Amino acid sequence: MPRFLTLIRIDEQHIPAGGPSPEMARRMGELLEEITKAGVMLDTAGLTPSAQGTRVTWSGGALSYTDGPFAEAKEVIGGYALLQAEDKAEALEWTERFLRVHDAHLTVTAEVREIAEG
Repeated sequence: MPRFLTLIRIDEQHIPAGGPSPEMARRMGELLEEITKAGVMLDTAGLTPSAQGTRVTWSGGALSYTDGPFAEAKEVIGGYALLQAEDKAEALEWTERFLRVHDAHLTVTAEVREIAEG
């Protein structure tokens, strides 16, 4: 079965200081339990803020390092999910369900891409 990487993009400036609402955390927990039991979820995690990250760039035969936060970024990757699904349609269905558990005032974008195997 194909595997898909879902990159979760967020606007760090609009993340609630106290984290997700208790209701959203409950909904997320239920969905993650369901998708794991279904054998679709292989791995998932949130990421630390971009202020704690470093970009490493290879250009012109040299490496350069830029510590976060990254001022030019309106959206950053806030997390990921590694799914194994029958096809892209199934991966998108689970992703849609993931997005719908978020509180309405949040803006979250998910980029779903199939992993190129062998």
